[in-house]
Amino acid sequence: MPKRNYGFEKRQKELTKQRQKEEKAQRKLERTKATAEDTSVESPADEIALEE
Repeated sequence: MPKRNYGFEKRQKELTKQRQKEEKAQRKLERTKATAEDTSVESPADEIALEE
């Protein structure tokens, strides 16, 4: 039975964690970008409604 390669397993685990962290950061960036666009579009309509 061959010996386990713990170094390889650790590196694969680290790569998986890093990939998941980057994906999460990308989703967060997209979410904040979408929220910023939504608020900028809705803001003028809200201001007009408040003036009336």
